[in-house]
Amino acid sequence: MADSISLSGAVRSNLLTLQLTQRQIDSTQNRLATGLRVNSALDDASAFFASQSLTSRASDLDGLKSDIDQGISAVEAAIAGIDAITELAEQAKGLAITAKATSDTNERSSLGVQFNALLSQIDAITNDTSFAGTNLLKTTPDNLTVNFNEDGSSALTISGVDTTTAAAGINIDVAQGDFAADTNIDAAITAVNSALTTLRTTASTLGSNASVLTARFDFTADLVNTLEGGATKLTQADLNEESANLLALQTRQQLGINSLALASQSERSILALFG
Repeated sequence: MADSISLSGAVRSNLLTLQLTQRQIDSTQNRLATGLRVNSALDDASAFFASQSLTSRASDLDGLKSDIDQGISAVEAAIAGIDAITELAEQAKGLAITAKATSDTNERSSLGVQFNALLSQIDAITNDTSFAGTNLLKTTPDNLTVNFNEDGSSALTISGVDTTTAAAGINIDVAQGDFAADTNIDAAITAVNSALTTLRTTASTLGSNASVLTARFDFTADLVNTLEGGATKLTQADLNEESANLLALQTRQQLGINSLALASQSERSILALFG
């Protein structure tokens, strides 16, 4: 069996101290490189898993924030559609009033044709007012549900409203009798006035829903930032402190090397006595 090599107590103690110092230097350099005090569960299990939990929830809410933002866009598209429809309905009302002001049947008939063309455009807008497959204004409107938390216990459902000129919608009929009779024109004006009231109510409701979604979007964005900040606080390293620690450890390491050299020199001095 090979002879074992025995180290003096002083040398062994200095070697162990140097090994410990080197491990501490490696750990400190890793913290400086990553900016994190806790890089894994081995560093601090409690802080690591608490940070992971906060980060996971922030990630989930960040996904919901995107859904809320898409919901806002869908409602804004519907509001834009309502505004355009309202403008066309007001033009239609103006045509009807103009028709009543004249006794020329040909002019009335021409105005009736223009009136009907505007109604066709209204129906076209309701079909075109779609965002990412959601249409809140068409004949059979979609409903929009936006979740505000991870389990869906907090949500807002926005009901679509049929805004076509059909009876189930804003209920504006085509120009009856080519606007030949005043009664036909009066009926059209009454229908348009009622439709305008409905459109304003719908726009107000959608605007209120958009405000709610915007408030929830801002809240969720702030909450995500708070969660991410909390997660960072649990694991982030103090770079100033770590830099100071590294300097102190490097100094300790150099002193340890010097101490080991002195211990080794003592052993060599003893060996020289046998020389």
